[in-house]
Amino acid sequence: MHTYERRVRVDASFEDVWEFHSTEAGLEALTPSWMNLRVESVTGPDGEANPDELEEGSTVQASIRPLSIGPRQHWTSDIVARNRRNCSGYFRDVMSDGPFRKWHHTHYFYADGDETVVRDTVEYELPLGPLDAVFGPLAVVGFEPMFWDRHRRTRSLLESPGGFSAISL
Repeated sequence: MHTYERRVRVDASFEDVWEFHSTEAGLEALTPSWMNLRVESVTGPDGEANPDELEEGSTVQASIRPLSIGPRQHWTSDIVARNRRNCSGYFRDVMSDGPFRKWHHTHYFYADGDETVVRDTVEYELPLGPLDAVFGPLAVVGFEPMFWDRHRRTRSLLESPGGFSAISL
């Protein structure tokens, strides 16, 4: 599998950053508009529709249509791990259906003083069979602008006056 990683430092408390990233509304707010995200459904681990928090065992069914080109691509992600201790935590979503052969996205968060470091690590394989070895590393061309924008949005939303409490989710 290939790995992509990006990190950002956010001038906001760990608590606010963690809570924001734990919601469907946070996912929608952080996805660049040019991805044309549509969350089709969210199911909690107990089968509850639209849970307040994306806990381990939750499933998100969504579709994207990057740059409004081509048909919508459907994507199912399962939250397979979620762990928080004191001022650090992570959660991992795994694509169980979608455009990649494999997609494991781990979101790490840890407090550093009054700030929080967010690190995204994506392990992936393209659906190209043996050609994945050649073309897989080139996926960074698409990942970099998407994660740059996600991190820019994270800072903009959480560092605004009032921080997380001022964001209407």
